[in-house]
Amino acid sequence: MDQPRREHLEHLTRRHFFGRQAKGIGLAALSSLLGGHARADEARVGGLDGVPHFAPRARRVIYLFQSGGPSQIETFDYKPRLMEFQNTDLPASVRQGQRLTNMSAQQAVFPIVPSRYSFAQHGKNGAWVSELLPHTAKLVDKLTIVRSVHTEAINHDPAVTFFQTGSQIAGRPSMGSWVSYGLGCETENLPAFVVMISPGQGGGGQPLYDRLWGSGFLPTRFQGVKFRSVGDPVLYLSNPPGFPAENRRVFLDALNEINQAKLEDFGDPEIATRIAQYEMAFRMQSSVPELTDLSQESDAVVGSYGPDARKPGTFAYNCLLARRLAERGVRFIQLYHRDWDHHGGLPKGMPPRCRETDQPSAALLQDLEQRGMLDDTLVIWGGEFGRTVYCQGKLTKDDYGRDHHPRCFTMWFAGAGMQPGLVYGATDDYSYNITEKPVHVHDVQATILQQLGVDHTKLTYKFSGRNFRLTDVHGKVVKDILR
Repeated sequence: MDQPRREHLEHLTRRHFFGRQAKGIGLAALSSLLGGHARADEARVGGLDGVPHFAPRARRVIYLFQSGGPSQIETFDYKPRLMEFQNTDLPASVRQGQRLTNMSAQQAVFPIVPSRYSFAQHGKNGAWVSELLPHTAKLVDKLTIVRSVHTEAINHDPAVTFFQTGSQIAGRPSMGSWVSYGLGCETENLPAFVVMISPGQGGGGQPLYDRLWGSGFLPTRFQGVKFRSVGDPVLYLSNPPGFPAENRRVFLDALNEINQAKLEDFGDPEIATRIAQYEMAFRMQSSVPELTDLSQESDAVVGSYGPDARKPGTFAYNCLLARRLAERGVRFIQLYHRDWDHHGGLPKGMPPRCRETDQPSAALLQDLEQRGMLDDTLVIWGGEFGRTVYCQGKLTKDDYGRDHHPRCFTMWFAGAGMQPGLVYGATDDYSYNITEKPVHVHDVQATILQQLGVDHTKLTYKFSGRNFRLTDVHGKVVKDILR
């Protein structure tokens, strides 16, 4: 039996048993429908009984998603031998018949192009980092750098969808929704799952759809709430002109009585969602303005995030807001930064993306650490795939581009029980194939849930006659990168 149908029957059973006579018990039943399970050892709103499954290392996640696929060859995967192979055709023995995109499949040759940016070793472990990321380079002893991530998707939309939902096909719940469903939130005044998007000053980039932070077949109260950079941070948050807050409260009380009656009649979990969301919106009318008011932040803290930190909509601003959201109990915070898709013009397009994200990402880690929050905050950086070692299109002295490359790319993790100062996995001399310790997308997802105290095989939801989970029927925790 599907879970919504089962919840409906359970609610009908309670309704008939109590005969609509005990208002207090009815409210308790509503609280149960809304997921109001509190644990003695943690102030929590929502979540499932028995979850977390074991003691978590992370209380929250901040996921810095670099949409478009940053080139690992220009950032973390140093390949000095590429200078020897410059402008030679990529050997067929390396490519091994790999599927290519339509954008480069018709090329007669695949000219190898080394990065034009210098690398240096940093930290106690001597991790190689590009000159494009000077702020991140100073913090490598805090990072777990995984150079052997791989995916199955070769185009943007299925690749981003795969990372966010565990499936290349749209319709599954996003990772943040799974976390919200299982663990709930630590505040009643803000959503459990918040999303922010920064465009990149190049103005381009692949589109990002709301379904990427949607709840799929989970009840819609678990979907991500997108904060905007223009106008109200959340749509329809402000009261209309001439409609004071006390009128909004009276209006909501009357509306909730109607919705409560419909919930008792039909048991539709979406009615419970509607009640909860109206109440959340009312509380957010005071919590969100306080959240976005940076006047209490010191100039030193704001300045550490870079010159754009006070400009709503920038990656720097969103990183600072992510720390403030984390302080206030939000469970899953996802930042998308667009415009990393450098099929051509990489020397012109990639340095600005690095400048926009490098200092804010590093400042976020330092800010969390100074506040004692990095130990229980898992920070993640990475895109949906990497880039090819060969040039897409015409290679010139001053210009080159790289196509999509799913077979190997780099991500980094920090905080919350990750192994600091570790470089994990390796690729061949062409950064084309993994040679050591491959990490699949589902392994990444399983490891994130592990740090939140969740067994990825046990957090399930029954839909269409089957128990679904974020990692589908795959995934293993990458224990070697954990402390």
